[in-house]
Amino acid sequence: MASQWDDVSFVIASTYRSAVLERLVRGPATPSMIGSETEIEIAHISRALQELREHSLVELLVSDDRRKGRVYGITEYGEDTWTTIEAQHLA
Repeated sequence: MASQWDDVSFVIASTYRSAVLERLVRGPATPSMIGSETEIEIAHISRALQELREHSLVELLVSDDRRKGRVYGITEYGEDTWTTIEAQHLA
């Protein structure tokens, strides 16, 4: 459980990571979809996705080799982490 709290802290420390994870709770999306829906610049979206992926909170749903049309989804662990964030009113 301690590691989940580390990841909760990691997510809420960045408004970009929080916004991206919150968007992916609703379903898979490309970085450009996330950007247009959240009005966050694509560079911030890309960095947030990479960081969230390194923490196993989101996953790439297409081949790593693909450069265009990369679709990301939230992992079960990411969903659990977001549920904790919402339950504790941290977002």
